Amino acid sequence: MDLRRKLPPKPPSSTTTKQPSHRSHSPTPIPKASDALPLPLYLTNTFFFTLFFSVAYYLLHRWRDKIRSGTPLHVVTLTELSAIVLLIASFIYLLGFFGIDFVQSFTSRENEQLNNDDHNVVSTNNVLSDRRLVYDYGFDVTGDNDNDNDDDVIVKSVVSGEVNSYSLEASLGDCYRAAKIRKRAVERIVGREVLGLGFEGFDYESILGQCCEMPIGYVQVPVGVAGPLLLNGGEFMVPMATTEGCLVASTNRGCKAICLSGGATAILLKDGMTRAPVVRFATAERASQLKFYLEDGVNFDTLSVVFNKSSRFARLQNIQCSIAGKNLYIRFTCSTGDAMGMNMVSKGVQNVLDFLQNDFPDMDVIGISWKFCSDKKPTAVNWIEGRGKSVVFQAVITKKVVRKSALNPQTCTCRTLTCLRPLLVLLLLVLLVDLMHMLHIVSAVFIATGQDPAQNIESSHCITMMEAVNNGKDLHVNVTMPSIEVGTVGGGTQLASQSACLNLLGVKGACIESPGSNAQLLARIVAGSVLAGELSLMSAISAGQLVKSHMKYNRSSRDMSAIASKV
Repeated sequence: MDLRRKLPPKPPSSTTTKQPSHRSHSPTPIPKASDALPLPLYLTNTFFFTLFFSVAYYLLHRWRDKIRSGTPLHVVTLTELSAIVLLIASFIYLLGFFGIDFVQSFTSRENEQLNNDDHNVVSTNNVLSDRRLVYDYGFDVTGDNDNDNDDDVIVKSVVSGEVNSYSLEASLGDCYRAAKIRKRAVERIVGREVLGLGFEGFDYESILGQCCEMPIGYVQVPVGVAGPLLLNGGEFMVPMATTEGCLVASTNRGCKAICLSGGATAILLKDGMTRAPVVRFATAERASQLKFYLEDGVNFDTLSVVFNKSSRFARLQNIQCSIAGKNLYIRFTCSTGDAMGMNMVSKGVQNVLDFLQNDFPDMDVIGISWKFCSDKKPTAVNWIEGRGKSVVFQAVITKKVVRKSALNPQTCTCRTLTCLRPLLVLLLLVLLVDLMHMLHIVSAVFIATGQDPAQNIESSHCITMMEAVNNGKDLHVNVTMPSIEVGTVGGGTQLASQSACLNLLGVKGACIESPGSNAQLLARIVAGSVLAGELSLMSAISAGQLVKSHMKYNRSSRDMSAIASKV
């Protein structure tokens, strides 16, 4: 169906009375003191400023000579008298100019506000008049008439395909109403209702053009909290959004063990987001020429200037090249402030590719992102070079805590873990990740704090190592995570719930004093949560409590089938 708007029919010309046009209405300009000047304001100001300081300098110079020669100061020549008159005149002008303009800014503010309010009212009426147009199928796109009949017409149009579902927000100008209509249309299409899907109480404006397209509601994910996590002398309560039973309890038990043992230490090794385009040439010689050009330190400063234009926070750190035949893989690494930085680094890479096209016109860009980044994939390059934040987190769990407090395994468990855990690491390195508990924990923290859940893949790269120290009395445990990709601005971090979780950790938004500090602290907290979970899980496995704890805390005694039938 044609979605063009129909204008209302015009009345007969003979009976038409010309109405005053409000569109040409504009606030009456307020006269200023500078309007009376014969010359342009900047020329007049320049003249009097120069006159004032020149005459003042001349008089001071003359008075200094009189003091040195003993001549009375009140004895003045005609030149000096003229200079005094000019000094007073220029002073009066400057005082009048600044004084009148300063006073007038207060006296005219009220009039300007009244004029602006009147102009805004007229503009609003014009906008409403323009928007109150009717589509061919007859519903009011402004949403002023809260009429279910209008919504029914739109729902039928969406179901029949006459109206695109994705365009409802732009057409209606009301994100809540668009989501409501879309939900009803989906229910009619599939023939089933979605009663359990959350809808009310959500700000659909906040996700428009940012987080989610064509919304019909939201999924409720419970948020638990583990902690306090004692990290580098500070305590943090870690929010975790999950539907997996025992996960928060297990992490909380590990946090308790770390806290009772005096806390843990986190070291940030690297901080740099990467993007790796691939380009192709006609010959391997040309590909190698570009490789040598990019690796030449003389050219790095020029490329950095081009790259850094993409953002005030993006700073190119290094360029790494790898060649395969005629193809050249270029891995750019840059700092991104408190943002996770994927879009930031992509814009910078695009700037560099456009710049290189001038000197290498035969360069064919195959793709701006290839397998050398590497994004959302478990790869060796992320293990070796790192991506995002590379963190090492360590703690020493005392013998008293190991035996009697949070963990509660037998005394020999320390020696057992020391033997088995490195062996597991060596065996599982072939899979590029030492998978135990970190996937669940990273995902839970990511969802709670508005991170990209898909980047859990590389962010969960982890090696966990445990070793008996202090003559076998204590347990040294550490995790190494080379590619934690997090941010505290942009994306899902702007949503109300996720923003609240970031605020709980004290890392909400960007750090003004030290850009990037909030995101780095969040990466440390993620690593600390992983260590806490690993510690608790290994304790449960060693003590034979894993199945028992899941049967106790991960099984509901409620009759879910009866509850579902009532819904």
